[in-house]
Amino acid sequence: MKKIIVTIDGWSSCGKSTLAKQLAQELGYIYVDSGAMYRAITLYFLRNHVDWTNPEEVHEALENISLEFVFNPISDRSEMHLNEENVEYVIRDLVVAEKVSEVAAIKEVREFAVAQQQQMGKGKGIVMDGRDIGTVVFPKAELKLFMTADNAVRVERRFKELFEKNPNISLEEVKANLEMRDYIDSNREVSPLRKAEDAIILDNTNLTPEEQFKKALRLVHDSSKAMA
Repeated sequence: MKKIIVTIDGWSSCGKSTLAKQLAQELGYIYVDSGAMYRAITLYFLRNHVDWTNPEEVHEALENISLEFVFNPISDRSEMHLNEENVEYVIRDLVVAEKVSEVAAIKEVREFAVAQQQQMGKGKGIVMDGRDIGTVVFPKAELKLFMTADNAVRVERRFKELFEKNPNISLEEVKANLEMRDYIDSNREVSPLRKAEDAIILDNTNLTPEEQFKKALRLVHDSSKAMA
């Protein structure tokens, strides 16, 4: 089949990354976790006490940031490296999650990340998930998916994910964090979260992971055949 670009946008905790990884592995495509890139930038800002309301500090910080996805044979997947340090697990902490939407809303930060993402997709055969992949990063992608799910379901999924790492976290904290991220993501001035006009909605509220994967895989095959 002809290799295509698959974009997966949508709300937080809808399983975008999980589906993107499954598709990439099945198709032999490259998976790029755009969210991990913004999380890594946020981690750098936090560690180095960067005032991200100061354009000069942001510009200087970005000049000192190197992002790379490196394949880990132990986990059998590509992991986020920040300045040659594997930060894949550090960037999943709530302290980063609470600030990532603010950092990702900064125009210069998005331009920095988008330029790298577009470079990665030049050879096609790529699956990328995020908030603005189908609208800004790859507006001409052959297949665009927009994932959504019931809010209560999303909160429960996120809670289970974070509880494994932090048993002291509460459901209320997770709910507040998701609501805040949704608001910031959809109301920011630069590249707000929205469904591309030609994106296919994938509501997985009542779908099992296997059902969702099979449905998405059929859509990839259909899109790839249409390009042949």
